[in-house]
Amino acid sequence: MSERILTAIAGLLALVVLGVALFWHPEMPERPIPRAAIAAGGDFTLQSAAGPVSLKDYRGKLVLVYFGYTFCPDVCPTSLAATAEGLKLLTPEELGKVAMIFVSVDPKRDTPERLKEYAEFFHPAIVGATGTAEAIAEIAKRYGVFYAEQKVATAGGGYVVDHSSDTFVIAPDGELVAKIAHATPPDQVVVAIRKHLQQP
Repeated sequence: MSERILTAIAGLLALVVLGVALFWHPEMPERPIPRAAIAAGGDFTLQSAAGPVSLKDYRGKLVLVYFGYTFCPDVCPTSLAATAEGLKLLTPEELGKVAMIFVSVDPKRDTPERLKEYAEFFHPAIVGATGTAEAIAEIAKRYGVFYAEQKVATAGGGYVVDHSSDTFVIAPDGELVAKIAHATPPDQVVVAIRKHLQQP
């Protein structure tokens, strides 16, 4: 098979993938967690640029929790941008009942100040938080979050962090009730948020 044909096939496949990413809207953007499976989640306290931040500080609000890191090349910006656009679709009254915490899985590089700047770039309602490597590992385990450093071939010995990419939905009473899948479109993010805002 000639190089020109292979290039054309690769280009066609790239267009198909791009089309799916732009136009495919899944029917169920969020995955409810069966009550029997809810052993995960729970309160935590981490550091933000404004001081300690605890999940319990947001009782009475619907809280979205996302685990990622500021040096993430693609997954985190995609998820945070979609969620931020979803937040912008809420009414001011609805937005007042919602909070979001961006938990760094890269505490070696993500300072509270860097997290604040990064999170607020996407939306002012997003609070960036970090802690010790041990604290992050313990919280991630309770939430069923996977992350692992992977070395990359650079002169400085850099690394990326592979990590889970769901957004966790915490009900106003502090219970973990659902996950929103990575790359869920903003209009479906807002559907998921409103669904849980309406529940008693």
